Amino acid sequence: MTDSTLTNNEEITNGSVSIIPLGGLGEFGLNMMVYETENDLIVIDTGFMLPNADMPGVDLIFPDIHYLIERKEKIRGILLTHGHEDHIGALAYILRQLDVPVYGTQLTLAIASGRLREYGVFGKARLNTIAPGDTVELGAFSAEFIHVTHSIPDSVAIALRTPIGIIVHTGDFKFDMTPVDGKLSDLQTLARLGSEGVLMLVSDSTNAERPGQTPSERSIYDTIDHIFQRTEQKLFLCTFSSSLHRVQQFIDLANIHRRLIAVSGRSLLNNVRTASDLGYLHVNPDYLIDARDAAMFKSHEVMILSTGSQGEPRSALSLMALDSHPFLKVEPGDTVVISARIIPGNEKAIGNVVNHLLRRGAKIYHERNADVHVSGHGSSEDLKLMMNLLQPKFFMPMHGEYQNLVRHAELAESVGIPTENITVAEDGELIHLTPDTCEVFGREGRSGRVLVDGKPEIELEDIVLRDRIQLSEDGIVIPIIVLHSDTGDSSQQDSDQPSAVGFDQQDGVISREDLLPENQQPTETDSHSKTGLNAGEIEIISRGFVYMDKSEELIEEAKEITRRVIENLSDEQKHETETVQDEVRSALRRFFSKQMQRTPLIFPVVMRV
Repeated sequence: MTDSTLTNNEEITNGSVSIIPLGGLGEFGLNMMVYETENDLIVIDTGFMLPNADMPGVDLIFPDIHYLIERKEKIRGILLTHGHEDHIGALAYILRQLDVPVYGTQLTLAIASGRLREYGVFGKARLNTIAPGDTVELGAFSAEFIHVTHSIPDSVAIALRTPIGIIVHTGDFKFDMTPVDGKLSDLQTLARLGSEGVLMLVSDSTNAERPGQTPSERSIYDTIDHIFQRTEQKLFLCTFSSSLHRVQQFIDLANIHRRLIAVSGRSLLNNVRTASDLGYLHVNPDYLIDARDAAMFKSHEVMILSTGSQGEPRSALSLMALDSHPFLKVEPGDTVVISARIIPGNEKAIGNVVNHLLRRGAKIYHERNADVHVSGHGSSEDLKLMMNLLQPKFFMPMHGEYQNLVRHAELAESVGIPTENITVAEDGELIHLTPDTCEVFGREGRSGRVLVDGKPEIELEDIVLRDRIQLSEDGIVIPIIVLHSDTGDSSQQDSDQPSAVGFDQQDGVISREDLLPENQQPTETDSHSKTGLNAGEIEIISRGFVYMDKSEELIEEAKEITRRVIENLSDEQKHETETVQDEVRSALRRFFSKQMQRTPLIFPVVMRV
């Protein structure tokens, strides 16, 4: 591996393929992989990621696609493995910037179309429906789609025939021998590819650290059935909106136990409707009711399907937990089942929801106290089976945190793949594959994450996020300094020459009155004008740092330090606003750090009269 940072993949020749992970290696979510030859490039999956609690104001996270934009003439297509948001959620964001064809199974494209319509790009999207077993020619690549079992129907692995050999990209998978829809993974095709000769396997590592084989999706059926039998009032079942095999089992049990079905949550409602229309979900319409009508029926007659398994603040379950849902209520004696994996980082949010539900008097089941969830990803034995079927020469783990990738690499060694033929890479690294070698030879300089605040076109810079984090932790201090425009002097003017300065928001400056608390608002008898400060005054305003009424001594000392800083500047420096701000900021940062062991965001405002 070299230490160089590359923006041009100059190593690609007719005898090699480059593999560039733009997301999904070293993290859960954001899955996107690039495969590139000298003249052609394809992308597999375009996932997004939800923000963590330490990303204030961030709504979504997308992969940085500068690498693709710089090579847009080479892109032959985007291939989607399945319909989970961590694999298709960034598609609308990408198609706003790139006009390229998209290939996916019927259900995958139907789910993706909802997002495309939402963001106004559906009309321009070139969507191509494929079925397992189909092959698509994409320049130097030939992509064969292979059915695999997962927690959502219509999932596929992809075998790429390249000028140097076959690369198999598994997508998310497990080997479920009793799938809900009766469709087994295509073991024959995987074995055939292994016999033909696979140059490289790029495989899902999500559950690499779990021993054994992942149980069948049907393994939770009996547990959920018993919960149905024991529940005498309303039953709330919460899962991922795209876990349609799970939803099918809930619907089947509702029919058996003669409960009406109400669906709450826009994404879940859309997915149920879409999958039902396409025949992937079988729902008796006689059992469906509008969630707004659930209160009209007796409690033991109703089952509510809900979103919010990860504690998302505005999800249906979170609103019900806080008793703020407009028409659904969790009452004493109700039962709530959270049938989903607790994604690392979401423990606190989920815990808060559970605590509030318990306060409502509900009985709670989740993966840590009952067998109500089974993973859609293969455990160690599934992963070894995939390797043994394909018998690849080279191997690279994907999908998961770094520890998952390393563990998957160890599994590869255990089935006989030589250590030197195993590549553990991370996002942004450039992997150079030839018939004889596979190595990381550099890093793409513009890879990373795009943070979105609100609409997809509003990208949040890292520095803004850092400021938000600092504000949330230490608050802000605003020193307001008024200098004479001629002399730069900060000494107080005579009282008979007020020369007050106003802070007009139209001029891009926050008004002093906007910043002061109500009990500090100026009155007509104040020594300064109600519209601002007198020339020569220094004011310090704190928000989220200290309570000013109880920190008068600290604030007065900060004012004195600011005054001394101004006095020690030369006349030339006083006329340089940025110099004044930098010196004041530096002095106050040292002072507050020493006095409070905290460093607030310091934003000096310099005014001149």
